[in-house]
Amino acid sequence: MKPDSPRAIAGALFAVIAWGASFVATKIALRYLHPDAVVWLRFAMGVVILGAAVALRRQFRLPERKDWPYLALLGFLGITFHQWLQSTALVTAQATTTGWIVSTIPVFMALLGWLVLKERLRWLGWAGILLSTFGVLMVVTRGDLSLFVSGTFGTAGDFLVLVSALNWAVFSVLSRRGLEKYPATLMMFYVMAFGWLFSSVLFFAAGRPVQPGPVPWDGWAGIAFLGIFCSGLAYIFWYDALQSLPVAQTGAFLYLEPMVTVIVAAIILGEELAPVTLLGGALILAGVWMVNRK
Repeated sequence: MKPDSPRAIAGALFAVIAWGASFVATKIALRYLHPDAVVWLRFAMGVVILGAAVALRRQFRLPERKDWPYLALLGFLGITFHQWLQSTALVTAQATTTGWIVSTIPVFMALLGWLVLKERLRWLGWAGILLSTFGVLMVVTRGDLSLFVSGTFGTAGDFLVLVSALNWAVFSVLSRRGLEKYPATLMMFYVMAFGWLFSSVLFFAAGRPVQPGPVPWDGWAGIAFLGIFCSGLAYIFWYDALQSLPVAQTGAFLYLEPMVTVIVAAIILGEELAPVTLLGGALILAGVWMVNRK
């Protein structure tokens, strides 16, 4: 472990707490603003913070010409499309349910690694995938698995969150090449900048300009938390932790994210802590652990 590991651990923990609470902050912001406005405002702040970090670290350099389309694709997938999916989903989905479903991302990454990269997936991994799938069904049906047979389970938002988990897995796999070539903060700055530009096109094309008047303080507090902490500082601290700690050790912090969502959603939004939902969440995390176990 490197000498600066305590700082790296604190940074990873900060990022996970911020991302876990982000679903609650998004739910609050969506009370007053359309999803595309939330995404546009959030990443406008995130781009500024990441840009400042790049400048302070003197990492700024233009990407190679051949990498511009690649970074633009990452920006669309990882920022524009991904955040549109989650923000739209949270109009109808609970923050708690969203947090549990998003925690299946490592499962999708393992499946993509098997399908696309021809990575080996052992029997324990397949068992973990099945267990996580069952856990997701427990969460979205609230324990009434008969709804799965009738096809009437979950909300539209639940399905959008599931698509966002798959989309983020695709984004993560595609990002590997760029992270080997560029400093993480610099790469995320360009990815976020492209994503924000694409989001700007959608935002202004929809003709929904932000009107500060009708939005009360809690709406702006939610937006500020998303932009400053979740889209700016959390990315910086997370990638700094990845450079100081083993990947497996850093990734283990992600197990805490849905628990943060559950606790914050219960305190701030009053969402119910149903035992069957907690059981489904535990099955998801157990499955994810099995998939990632070497």
